[in-house]
Amino acid sequence: MTIRVLIADDQALVRAGIRMLVETQPDLEVVGEAEDGIAAVSEVTRSRPDVVLMDIRMPRMDGLEAARRIIALGPDPAKVVMLTTFDVDEYVFDALSSGATGFLLKHARPEELLFGIRAAADGHALVAPALTRRLIERFARSRPRAAPELGRLTEREREVLTLLVRGLSNAEIAGRLVVGESTVKTHVARVFTKLGLRDRAQAVIYGYETGLVTPGGNVGGLA
Repeated sequence: MTIRVLIADDQALVRAGIRMLVETQPDLEVVGEAEDGIAAVSEVTRSRPDVVLMDIRMPRMDGLEAARRIIALGPDPAKVVMLTTFDVDEYVFDALSSGATGFLLKHARPEELLFGIRAAADGHALVAPALTRRLIERFARSRPRAAPELGRLTEREREVLTLLVRGLSNAEIAGRLVVGESTVKTHVARVFTKLGLRDRAQAVIYGYETGLVTPGGNVGGLA
């Protein structure tokens, strides 16, 4: 299946470069471009992309607000991957909180950008590795909150969520818990439904905000 991509950036050269890269891939198709957040929201309603590559700093409406509006279009909105030249923690947290599925720096390698598009289309979160641990450690300490809804989870669902928050893939979780990957997918779906989570990006934020996982701690009580 071809993944439909929209590119939103206020610099024409950046849009052209990303378009050239994306269009080298047989499974990716650029269906539109936008030069600011307002145009991006409008273009999403017109072209119905699967993934939006969204710059953060743009005129008229920034990428964070545009992401919120795109997610609100639901019930099955486009996945938003934020792109920026700015290595700033607050942007990452705000982007993921606004509903973005991924966050990459513009100087990422081409293969990382392509991987990010495909990961987003599959519903997986992707944050530039250089940002992930610093982001988690900073905001986990500053934004703790109670989570009585965790009591809705079974013991196995809580184990799966903990490993997911730690960044393990479904296959890795299956190996750790010695169950089938299809079983893990079922548990993940149930966890998202019970906790009202949209995707892995939200799950990661949820896990650290609520103290389910702590920076540098063990995984679900496992070494």
